[in-house]
Amino acid sequence: MLKILIAEDDHELRRLFAHVLIKNGYTVKEVANGKEALDAIDADYYDLIISDVMMPIVDGYQLVRMLRDAGNNTPVLMITAKDAFDDMRLGILSGADDYMIKPVNVNEMVLRVQALLRRAQMINERKQTIGNTVLECDTFTVTTNSEVISLPQKEFMLLYKMASYPGRIFTRQQLMDDVWGYDTESDSHTVDVHIGRLRDRFRDNPDFKIVTMRGVGYKVVKL
Repeated sequence: MLKILIAEDDHELRRLFAHVLIKNGYTVKEVANGKEALDAIDADYYDLIISDVMMPIVDGYQLVRMLRDAGNNTPVLMITAKDAFDDMRLGILSGADDYMIKPVNVNEMVLRVQALLRRAQMINERKQTIGNTVLECDTFTVTTNSEVISLPQKEFMLLYKMASYPGRIFTRQQLMDDVWGYDTESDSHTVDVHIGRLRDRFRDNPDFKIVTMRGVGYKVVKL
């Protein structure tokens, strides 16, 4: 079961976040400030961190900066009452992966958590094999027999996502959230364009094909 660490000094809000995440199948650890979060991370592994910005002792910016400086790449969703662009910029520059402004819609929070965890899984696995075709995250390359094709990052991540779950249907919105990010200003037509390019590149691939599920989305099918 995936484990999430919540660092939030507002007890009622922290309890609400924990309740919603537990209800959605996650294991949750609650702490009241960045110092307690660092202690918890030293003692255990967490798949994702939800952190407030304004906390005593060690604030959210400091927490994330310290984690990144130590080589810890755990996804961080930063939550704050501040809504200025400079505050959001500081959060992202400190190493946060996503940013939400209070008051938080907890249903949206769960969607963002799911998207961050999916992206982290894609990055951590680094390699995917389907038949004799190998997708390498470190180089954005696809190798079939002796042929090596280098892809643009978005095309590669789109193919990698679908190839990781052969036969599973992904909606355009799911693919947008996972590959372009939850807050992208691009529309779902972008997915169609990239799928078209991938189809042209791998039209003769013997191991898989990309199938359109009309009105729903796309899937990769093993041949």
